[in-house]
Amino acid sequence: MARTRLYRDGELVREDFPVEDVSEYIVEPDATVWFDLCSPSPEQLQTISEELGLHPLAVEDALHSHQRAKLDRYSSHLFITVYSSSLSLESGELTGHEVNAFVTRNALVTVRKDAGFDIEDVMSRWDDGRDLASSGVSFLLHGLLDYVVDTHFEAVQTLDTEIESLEDRLFEDRPQDRGIQLRTFELRKSLVNLRRVVLPMREVVNSVMRRDLQIVDDAMTPYFQDVYDHVLRASEWTESLRDLISNVLETHLTLRGNRVNTIMKQVTSWAAIIAVPTAVTGFYGENVPYPGFGHVSGVISSLVIILVLAATLFVVFKRRGWL
Repeated sequence: MARTRLYRDGELVREDFPVEDVSEYIVEPDATVWFDLCSPSPEQLQTISEELGLHPLAVEDALHSHQRAKLDRYSSHLFITVYSSSLSLESGELTGHEVNAFVTRNALVTVRKDAGFDIEDVMSRWDDGRDLASSGVSFLLHGLLDYVVDTHFEAVQTLDTEIESLEDRLFEDRPQDRGIQLRTFELRKSLVNLRRVVLPMREVVNSVMRRDLQIVDDAMTPYFQDVYDHVLRASEWTESLRDLISNVLETHLTLRGNRVNTIMKQVTSWAAIIAVPTAVTGFYGENVPYPGFGHVSGVISSLVIILVLAATLFVVFKRRGWL
């Protein structure tokens, strides 16, 4: 179902009217139209393209998924591709939801690939800032981009929290190596995917703010500048997280190597201690006469030697931290 809105002179006057009526409103100089399509068919987009005069390449990009976040400029409109993001705490997997936007002088058309993109949240932002609705398309585009950047920020913050939790797990008394490795690679993969949608947003927002495009008016300029600042912070945060997750992986490998070395020292130390009774009993097991041969004193002396040497080795290894 298509969602539609009509603004006149900054006031919301109609909602959820048929898409076929859009062509009647966009010719009015004081009207601003928004309508949203979720997983539209090629025929639907073709109809809209004819009514708004959209470029065929932009329509083709809207039909194909996995486009890079970008802004394309055409003679009669702009075409924008952006992604909202959400991170699953259980699996550590990042999910992105693509939305394409056609921006004309007095119309904004959003084309969502699936229902995962929360258009209701975007609409609530428009409702909360109705005092800015007189800015027309600039006002609508700001609400859309602000929502997208906020999802990036939430995903980055969640990733940061999960990576910090992963750092704490590294120094547990009995760390689960396999679990830590799997979680590290899951978060690393999600971070790579997040960078692919966060970093291009700098170019998108910066291009929207260009004065020659005449999209952002003076009233909305500070608000777009605020969105751009958030984009920069999210971009810098993702860069720092990339270094952090690499350090977590390197630290895990280092600690694992240290634990292996510690285990090897312990095993070697116990092997040395066990070798003492083996050597002594082997000596006393020779088929030749020796002091105490055939007497109880020989058994006692061998036991004493075993206990003294084993205790001495145990004390020495303990002081050196090998046991």
